[in-house]
Amino acid sequence: MKLSFVIPAYNEEAYVGKCLESIFKDAEGKNYDYEVIVVNNASTDNTKKIASSFKKVKVVDEPKKGLVNARRAGYLVSKGDLIANVDSDTILTPGWIDRVFYEFSKDKNLAALSGPFLYYDVSKWMVKTVRIFYYYAFGVYLLNRFVLKQGSMIQGGNFVVRRSSFVKAGEFNDDYDFYGEDADVARRLHKVGPVKWTFNFPIYASARRLAKEGPVTTSFRYTINYIWTFLFKKPFSKTASDVRFAKVNKILQINPENKKTEIIGSVITVLALALLPLTIVGFVYHIMRNKLPVVARNSKNKLFD
Repeated sequence: MKLSFVIPAYNEEAYVGKCLESIFKDAEGKNYDYEVIVVNNASTDNTKKIASSFKKVKVVDEPKKGLVNARRAGYLVSKGDLIANVDSDTILTPGWIDRVFYEFSKDKNLAALSGPFLYYDVSKWMVKTVRIFYYYAFGVYLLNRFVLKQGSMIQGGNFVVRRSSFVKAGEFNDDYDFYGEDADVARRLHKVGPVKWTFNFPIYASARRLAKEGPVTTSFRYTINYIWTFLFKKPFSKTASDVRFAKVNKILQINPENKKTEIIGSVITVLALALLPLTIVGFVYHIMRNKLPVVARNSKNKLFD
């Protein structure tokens, strides 16, 4: 099998070099067939120059901005049987590539593999808070995949798809720009083959979106767009804020003097996430109600005729 890395990059001069270095470091000394493609998505900084400085990197220009546009541009020139979709601000964890080939070789029907972000520029308190969110998300994933059997979960910026499965699933969906794009891919791929999300497939990522929008807002937006995609097959949020120049603030940084603020922020985030079960109940009710025969659903209305 051949593995193709597709990396969208819009003004990512501060991050893309570290991302590429991590890929080559993880592949060093291994006889894997792979390629690395960076999509220069209308950058106005040195993103293209930095990416082009790596001899084994193929740079593709995509003038139309947008995550889906960039991923499609890289996908169309890729040659791999497996497509690794990683973000420019991510860094591969040791053994990441090994896990990819192991999982897809073990299960020939596996459509996609994904795992969580490990934020490398946040405090320990925030790391714990984010992990609680992932526990909630993992519960929703198990419910949706194995109980309701309506879909699965993918972490955008850390997922690998089998090309043949992606083709059967309809490839890219232009209805999505950013939020919900990964949920839509998971929903459609689920109909083709297993989509596996596991804590054993993490990737390092920057917390700049958390710094820009705040952990509560970020968690809410990802959650509501995930559920909205499965309920209505469209995103809830139409646009996303640009976080390229966001700086990780004091609440997110490791700062002993700011620990009280960190604790308060973490408690507020956990309390906000505690409302998720109510959302999940509504999610389950909607799906189960729509699975009932039309006559059964209408019978209640006849009582009021």
